[in-house]
Amino acid sequence: MSNEKQVDSGRRGLLVATCAAGGVVGLSTAGALVSTFQPSERAKAAGAPVEVDISTLKPGEMTTAEWRGKPVWILKRTPEMMASLAKTEDKVADPLSEKPFTMALPEYCEKQTRSRKDHSDVLIAVGICSHLGCSPGSKFTPGAQPSLPDDWVGGFLCPCHGSTFDLAGRVYKNKPAPQNLDVPPHMYLTDTKIVIGKDEKGEA
Repeated sequence: MSNEKQVDSGRRGLLVATCAAGGVVGLSTAGALVSTFQPSERAKAAGAPVEVDISTLKPGEMTTAEWRGKPVWILKRTPEMMASLAKTEDKVADPLSEKPFTMALPEYCEKQTRSRKDHSDVLIAVGICSHLGCSPGSKFTPGAQPSLPDDWVGGFLCPCHGSTFDLAGRVYKNKPAPQNLDVPPHMYLTDTKIVIGKDEKGEA
């Protein structure tokens, strides 16, 4: 009798251990299945629209968001910055953005400002040079500076090979960069909230 009890007890322990192990495997499998239904950070970076709040952005300031793993500049231009675009019109290689880099200028953007008419002071551009993919730096202060012309009115300078862009992201003539900076699809949810990567027609 005592031997039977010992065998039953042993079997019972084995059964409990097996069930416990099975439960752990079951829970881990369920967890894996649940996680596959949620988009990864990599998937989001691959193209999901990005919402940006610019309520604290002052004229003359720029902030950077990330969309598709690339920096997207949001520059709130001052009246002086806006006026400079007329001065660079004959100095840039493609003033009407007729030669797209990786995406065409959205049809709702004006050619000179390269921004929406109802928010013409805000430039939204992908901060990747069309030459070899470096990220230009902001050079908003007008006037002569190292690597810039004496009549510089403000814009962007690529540190890799010296390409310069005006305050609408248009490349100057005779520079290594062949095209203007990209302007991504975007829309305004409110006057201070922007969605990058999506517009009224849907996602990019």
